[in-house]
Amino acid sequence: MKAKSFNLQTTRREFLKSVSGVALSPFASSFLPASVFAEDVVSDSILTKAIPVSSEQIPVIGMGSWQTFDVDDDAENRARCVKILESFFKRGGGMIDSSPMYGSSQEVIGHSLAQLKPHPGLFSATKVWIIGKSFGIGQMEDSQYLWAIPRFDLMQIHNMLNWRTHLETLKEWKAVGRIRYIGITTSHGRRHEKLYKALQEEAFDFVQFTYNVVDREVEQRLLPLARERGIAVIINRPFQHGALFDRVRNKPLPDFAAEIDCANWAQFFLKFIVSHPAVTCAIPATSQVPHMQENMGAAYGRLPDRAMRERMLQYFFSI
Repeated sequence: MKAKSFNLQTTRREFLKSVSGVALSPFASSFLPASVFAEDVVSDSILTKAIPVSSEQIPVIGMGSWQTFDVDDDAENRARCVKILESFFKRGGGMIDSSPMYGSSQEVIGHSLAQLKPHPGLFSATKVWIIGKSFGIGQMEDSQYLWAIPRFDLMQIHNMLNWRTHLETLKEWKAVGRIRYIGITTSHGRRHEKLYKALQEEAFDFVQFTYNVVDREVEQRLLPLARERGIAVIINRPFQHGALFDRVRNKPLPDFAAEIDCANWAQFFLKFIVSHPAVTCAIPATSQVPHMQENMGAAYGRLPDRAMRERMLQYFFSI
């Protein structure tokens, strides 16, 4: 069954007490100069990028959990989620992103993490998504209980809901070590103007929004602003919820994909995203272990430079 907040209060408090010590031209890939784009560097190690505010390195490919981990208490599906997470960690994955909005996903993540201890590379990220200061605090404490971790690395304000109220709480929590980083999110190309203004007004550590080979409006203002202000960028919906794969179904990868170590379309789409100099991490979601393995392959090998990114766009829009 899905955990309900009102059933968690007593257990949650006991748990928290126990851990308290711990619209562009399709071929114009960016307005930034070529010198700031990734160089083609071959590496056997996982590709990482720095969180600007701290210089901490995190892998460029993380994992989302919207829908894919919302499996309630179905034993077979939970076992599959454990395998997906196991594959993610084996390939060097770090950031796992969720939200109270995602049904039973947080509970299932907590269950899966418990089966896979230890997981030293975990970078835990979730969100607050409710109106009201006290309700926000309760929701975040519920999330911590469901994940069964001493604290979150990143707490984000989901879709900017009641963001000024929650930001004050998050500042307080960060100051006393209850979270490490503060973020704010949107998706589906929504609220870009409001998000831009919020990033100008406040010092967020992270921002999360949609970006992919088709949805590139953020190249105009949000990505440059994040780079200018030293904000780490998480990218959601990197595959347009699967729509990009429909567009390339039965279409071959270009021959030049081998030059950036792409073996499949998932890696093609993801490497385009994470090669942008303002992007820190992309968080594709999947319900299949083979797809997780494909996704994590994008965190290895060479990344495209600016000329290659434009070549990738030209090929994609030509097929």
